[in-house]
Amino acid sequence: MTLPAAPTLLSLARVPLGLAFIAAGQRPVMAMSLVAASGLTDVLDGWSARRLGLVSATGAVLDPLTDKWFVACVVGTLVARGKLPPLGVLALMTRELAEIPLVARELRTRDASFEQPRANRAGKVATALQFASLAAAIVGARRLRDALLGATAIAGVVAGVSYWKRALA
Repeated sequence: MTLPAAPTLLSLARVPLGLAFIAAGQRPVMAMSLVAASGLTDVLDGWSARRLGLVSATGAVLDPLTDKWFVACVVGTLVARGKLPPLGVLALMTRELAEIPLVARELRTRDASFEQPRANRAGKVATALQFASLAAAIVGARRLRDALLGATAIAGVVAGVSYWKRALA
């Protein structure tokens, strides 16, 4: 039996971190620490995969899945605690909603070969704004949260358009 590579273990660490966030209760410092730990594992898994030559199709699938898992735990918890309005969830998901038909198109037209995904600046901005929105919700800064949610929705649309432009080019 082969042990999973370091990047895989770093990605998988976001599963228990998501569960821990649910259990964090009303403790903003603990919740923010878990978000920071999740972000750190996300940065380190990609970095270590590239640095160690361990980039793989499995990692390319596992990384975004564990990201989505962690975010779902955070968003679900914040909505359940009344710290994030349901429309805020829609704002947070703007980019992902734009990606759904693109992913379906890619799955339908792509061959079986693995191509390392390229970074996208608009997507990184949207991700940063998503995390900033969640941080504002965690600490209870409602006005800031709402402003960031608006910016997140706009950035999500811009990122979605850039993904579509790249795919159709």
